[in-house]
Amino acid sequence: MDRFMQAAIEEAQAGLAEGGIPIGSVLVHRGTIIGRGHNRRVQHGSVVLHGEMDALENAGRQSAAVYRECVLYTTLSPCPMCSGAILLYGIPKVVIGENRTFMGEEEHLRARGVTVDVLQDPVCIDLMSGFIKRSPALWSEDIGSE
Repeated sequence: MDRFMQAAIEEAQAGLAEGGIPIGSVLVHRGTIIGRGHNRRVQHGSVVLHGEMDALENAGRQSAAVYRECVLYTTLSPCPMCSGAILLYGIPKVVIGENRTFMGEEEHLRARGVTVDVLQDPVCIDLMSGFIKRSPALWSEDIGSE
């Protein structure tokens, strides 16, 4: 398995261990992780701390030139908010662990020139499908459908 997706999975597992939603992400610049994060909505009572947003926040303020050379790895297909951040900062490539449990804005990203790779990683699928089965109300809240 790709070491960067493995790091994103480790973030997702950390979020689950904290009582949160198991979605993790890492931001990679020139082969180095510069930001890592996981969904912390439950832990912080936040409305915006999805895994991708947490990774971006933890990367700190970067120049536009850095973002244009980054790859964002995320365990789950990015929602409209996270996809908007990807577009806002000009991140050219996103590697997604899986999109079977949730299909985000992949087509919108592709239409705007972002390279999107979907791995359908079994660990990512198991993490989310197990969580959704155990916590359907929390999952619905997180994706804005409840």
